[in-house]
Amino acid sequence: MATPVELLLNQVRKENISRNGQTVEILKGIDLEVMSGALTVIVGPSGGGKSTLVRLLNRLEEPSGGRIHFCGEELRAIPVLELRQRIGLVPQKPFMFLGSVLDNLQLPFHFRHQTPPRADDPKLLLIVQRCGLEAAWLDREARSLSLGQQQRVSLARTLLPGPTLLVLDEPTSALDRPTGDRLADTLRTICRDQGLTVLMVTHDLRQAARIADRMAYLEDGRILESGPAGELLAHPRCDELRRFLAGTAGEEEP
Repeated sequence: MATPVELLLNQVRKENISRNGQTVEILKGIDLEVMSGALTVIVGPSGGGKSTLVRLLNRLEEPSGGRIHFCGEELRAIPVLELRQRIGLVPQKPFMFLGSVLDNLQLPFHFRHQTPPRADDPKLLLIVQRCGLEAAWLDREARSLSLGQQQRVSLARTLLPGPTLLVLDEPTSALDRPTGDRLADTLRTICRDQGLTVLMVTHDLRQAARIADRMAYLEDGRILESGPAGELLAHPRCDELRRFLAGTAGEEEP
């Protein structure tokens, strides 16, 4: 049986107006399939449109053209609050609200006028554990944590309400390599254990190769290649991806 497509982008465009009043095309006809239960990574150089694409998926911005379908529904037909419950977005830089780690984990439920889980809730404790946090930290001031720990709290806060699709915008870019690798491994484990669909954008090819099931290469507002990660890395078809692979190979640490 074929794996169902959970997210489908068809000829998606995004235009912005520059400061001098000119129209700037950011995304230039994006076609992309995100398969259910898979970890898909979009890679490409900085400035290629990756973060803009992520913002469209959570309706923080609207496309200028094309269509986005999620679980068979057109994205703009889904009420925004419902959509953001079903598509959880972890931003590039974690933001901690005032209060404890537990306060931060409970906030999405307060925003939705739902009863928040308590500190001894089994689901909360399981997600805390899967995200590499410790239950003893629930009483700690969230803003006192390290950047890597805050990113894990941000991930746990997004996972706790139970999204169908988890979207991450450069989640390890501000972290050192060991911390970033641990977070990336956590994402892969969560994807496997929960059968969760994960879409991550990054310019870190090494990390993408470490965790991705499928991969897409985005440059200058266009997806130039997509498919199984191993195939794209071993047999790139377009010159742009070959140059990207050659350029990042020299950035590896000894």
